[in-house]
Amino acid sequence: METQQPLTNPEEKQRWFEQYNRGIHRLGRSWTLVCLLALVGMPFLMGLALDAMPDMNVFWRGFLNVAIIYYPTSVVEYLIYVPMLGSGASYLSFITGNQSKLKIHGAINARDLANAKVGTPENEVISTLSVATSSLVTVVVLALGVALLVPLQPILENPALTPAFDNVVPALFGALGLKYFLKGKKFAAIPLVIASLVCILMPSMIRQTSVLLIVIGGLTIAVAWLFYKKGALRS
Repeated sequence: METQQPLTNPEEKQRWFEQYNRGIHRLGRSWTLVCLLALVGMPFLMGLALDAMPDMNVFWRGFLNVAIIYYPTSVVEYLIYVPMLGSGASYLSFITGNQSKLKIHGAINARDLANAKVGTPENEVISTLSVATSSLVTVVVLALGVALLVPLQPILENPALTPAFDNVVPALFGALGLKYFLKGKKFAAIPLVIASLVCILMPSMIRQTSVLLIVIGGLTIAVAWLFYKKGALRS
C-alpha cells in the first residue's frame, strides 16, 4: 500500500487545500439541504399521515415569533463560529448542533494541541476531525443515556445534583476562556469586567446570550484595536 507523502511545496498544498474545500462545500451543502428538508418536512409528513395538520395561520404566527429571536442569533453564530472552525467543521457543527457547548470547545482544544493556526489547512482538517469525533461521541452518549434513562432517573432527579447540572455550561466556558483571558489580559479585562457587572446588575441579561455576544464581542474588538494602535499588542 502506497503511503501518502506530506505536502511540503506551498503551491501543492494550496492546490490540495482548494480541492479539499470544493469537496467539503459540495458535501456540506448537499447534506445541509437534506437535513433541512428532513427537519422541516418530517412534522408535516407526520401531520398528513395522522390527519393532524396544524392551522397554517397559527403556525406562521408562531414561526415568525420564534424566528425574530433566532434569526439574529443565527447570523451572529455564523459570523463568529465559521472563521474559528473552518468550512468542514462548520457544516458538521451546524447540522449536528450544540456548537457552544461541545463543538467549539473540542475544535479549539484540538487546534491548540496541534499548534495549528486559524485559517490554515491544518486547522481546517483538525477542526473537522475534532467536530466529527465530538458528534460521534455525542450520538454514543445519547444512545447510552436513552438506554439507561430509567435506571439513572433517581440519580439525575436528585435535588442535591441540580446546582451542578445548572452550572455545567458556565464551567465549560470558564475553563475554555481562562487561558485566552490570560493570553490577552491587557485588553480582556475591560470587556470581562463590564460583562460581569451587566450580568450582576441585570440578571435577566444572562439569558440574552446573543445580545451580550454582539455587544461584548464588538467592545473586545474595539479595545484590542485601541491597544494595537498604541503599540501594546503585536500583530
